[in-house]
Amino acid sequence: MSITASQVKELRERTGAGMMECKKALTETGGDIDAAVEHLRKSGLAKADKKAGRVAAEGAIVEAGDQEQAVLVEINCETDFVAKDDNFVQFANLVAKLALDGTDDVSELANVEIADGETVEERRQQLVAKLGENIQVRRIARMKAADGVVGRYIHGGRIGVLVGLKGGSEELARDVAMHVAALNPPYANTDAIPADVLESEKGILKAQAEESGKPPEIVEKMITGRLNKRLAEITLVGQPFVKDSDQTVGKLLKSKDADLIGFVRLEVGEGIEKQESDFAAEVMQQARGS
Repeated sequence: MSITASQVKELRERTGAGMMECKKALTETGGDIDAAVEHLRKSGLAKADKKAGRVAAEGAIVEAGDQEQAVLVEINCETDFVAKDDNFVQFANLVAKLALDGTDDVSELANVEIADGETVEERRQQLVAKLGENIQVRRIARMKAADGVVGRYIHGGRIGVLVGLKGGSEELARDVAMHVAALNPPYANTDAIPADVLESEKGILKAQAEESGKPPEIVEKMITGRLNKRLAEITLVGQPFVKDSDQTVGKLLKSKDADLIGFVRLEVGEGIEKQESDFAAEVMQQARGS
């Protein structure tokens, strides 16, 4: 039977699939739009399954929210090229908005309905089929400040930070978020440093001080001084503020009558082991194969 351009257009609008894929699906289903939609969904699932094992360490960090609550979501793909694709960007922003109103659990979010009974997972599968890469919703981070403000900052689409403050302003919270994006402090303050990390730092500094050969009372003072300096380096409130190194972040907050609630920082691909490849060797191998 003859497949019309209007049928192809309708199917593309409903599924987001490519023109040739839509035409092929309509041909195989005798022009039945609903059957063609189901066919494309099954096809998308098959393609998604095949690509699921491929490393997806590129992508984007997106945010959604207001001054009282916000979320960061990491969406991964295989290449920076796809991360900039409009379809990928639209999907990422949609997922962030759904996460804001819903759950922090990625597996639960996958089952959230978008429209017409379609779920986030089904939309992801369609995107995999359309863009040809493994695409994954990796993680969600949330910050709440019911009696304060949340500052949001995205750097280059690859680093995202949320900072919660009690008191202060949204502008101040965003400035602190920019600081976190730039310097990546491991901990908010000394209270947040795990006991084993603290003991490890003390042990290292003690060993260094004892090598000086100075009296025990001097060694103890050396350890205390160096430990305080080290703790300032690894805590947000102890670090010199990136916009004004003459004051620490802690002193900045105090001057603005603000207290730190906490912060979260996500960076694209952190913790994912990337596969190193020799591009020239790949091209030569393909050339020999052809």
